[in-house]
Amino acid sequence: MSEELKKVKDIVQSFQRSKKILRMYPSNNPIYLTTLENDHKRFKEFFYYRDEFTLKIRQNEMFFDAEQVYFNPEKEDNLALFFFKDGLRELTFRKGLSYEELEDFFKIISLDFSTEVLDDDIVTLFWEKDFQNIHYVVDETVLSDDEEYEARAMQELENKESDEDSLLKAYEDAFREEEVIKEASIVPLSDKDLQLLLKELEKDSQDKASKLVDLLLEVFRMQSPDDYSDLASFFGGAFEYIVQRGNIQAAAYTLSALKQFAEQKQTDEEARRHARRMILMAGSESVLMLLGEVLDSGQEVEEKLFEDFVKHLEKNAIVPFMKILGELKSIHARKLVIDALILLGTKDIVTLARGLNDSRWYVVRNIIYILRKIGDKRAVDYLLKTVRHGDIRVKKEVIRALGELGGGGVLQALRECLDDTDAQVRSAALKALGNIGSEAAKRITMNKVSEKEFRDKEFEEKKEYFEVLSRWKDNDLYEFLVGTLKKKSFFRRAKNYENRACAAYCLGLMGKKDALSLLNKYKNDGNKLLREYASTAIKRLEYGQ
Repeated sequence: MSEELKKVKDIVQSFQRSKKILRMYPSNNPIYLTTLENDHKRFKEFFYYRDEFTLKIRQNEMFFDAEQVYFNPEKEDNLALFFFKDGLRELTFRKGLSYEELEDFFKIISLDFSTEVLDDDIVTLFWEKDFQNIHYVVDETVLSDDEEYEARAMQELENKESDEDSLLKAYEDAFREEEVIKEASIVPLSDKDLQLLLKELEKDSQDKASKLVDLLLEVFRMQSPDDYSDLASFFGGAFEYIVQRGNIQAAAYTLSALKQFAEQKQTDEEARRHARRMILMAGSESVLMLLGEVLDSGQEVEEKLFEDFVKHLEKNAIVPFMKILGELKSIHARKLVIDALILLGTKDIVTLARGLNDSRWYVVRNIIYILRKIGDKRAVDYLLKTVRHGDIRVKKEVIRALGELGGGGVLQALRECLDDTDAQVRSAALKALGNIGSEAAKRITMNKVSEKEFRDKEFEEKKEYFEVLSRWKDNDLYEFLVGTLKKKSFFRRAKNYENRACAAYCLGLMGKKDALSLLNKYKNDGNKLLREYASTAIKRLEYGQ
């Protein structure tokens, strides 16, 4: 194909696209202006080769130097038929074609003659403009006012030997206004056109953003496999722009549309591969860092919209989100990212668990929280390695997670934590054992209470042990508490009374009324602490107080 023929085809193809754009946008719109500039440039580039070119127009095709440069056998968006039905048989464009002339030309052909109230046809409108560098040849019979014209035209069409059925159909369609197709189909776009569409995202309209995505996917379907890579790169740039503008709704819509596109049967495998690559790109560090800036900027982001966006991401987004988590300043932003990692972490626990090695205690604590919320027992092996973390806040969170997840090695780790030097860690371990609620957890707790060293603990810590024990409510525990309540000591009597008072307190929490007769024996005891706790337990059992 010669270079000039290629340029003619580009120009003809631009007719269809430009007539739609000029119909859609006002004359001061950037897309409108840039479209005309690009079209004018195409003409000037052709005029480097020749001073003019002529398009010969047939019903469904157009020719340049006997070479077909346009063909459309359908009625929909048939540019050749659009000219042909109004009598145009040739269009000639000459060197010197001005921007204004080209704009007037496109304004005329962009009119919707099927819906707008117009007294004139295309030829008349061309004549009124008195173009200097656009010339046309018209079939005069079409312009005739002869009432017999239609009958003669029908007869002529019937006498045609070639393609008689389609010619007759085109003739009938051309003169039947109500059957003119009003909807515009999508035509392939150039890189410059795609760049213009990207600018439309500045309109901040979800409706326009979603339409842009649909248009890009439609263009993707129409491209050859050789163009997929370039289009995918453009799509990536458009997506980054959407995210940077904080249009989370449009970002979620884009990912959803990409997934549907990849799953459709009519999508070829190479296109599927590029669609999946674009989804992976959405979870890349470069994109999610932009998202992090939006979240930290104070811009309000709805949790539901953000969730819709995240659920379409793949597991490659886990590492970038963990990186962002350590850098965000806003509490609301951190919460959104934590929720995102809870959703994504189910896809790859191993990658998520790597966050436990972060040097920042708050990142580690958040990752533990995320693993706890996910609830996958595979995380236990990773969490056990964090029990000895140097930060108390991390240790408390991991102990809580172990108490909720359970699993092998957890009880031993919690038992060791009961002897930690920090009271908060001991308390967290005790509550975790109670949360596990197994027979083994009960034995560990009862054994700690039975140890000689237990009586030296602070009273509040002792009380906490018995509160945890009250969760089991079985006869084994009942007998243990009765024995503790009755136990007397000649040494360190004050500490022993604390144990006995806690046992009375626990009997009341258990709700076993069998303990009332025993508790009544101590409601008037000489030790104030035992007396008070026995009386409180009696009231709880009798009146539920």
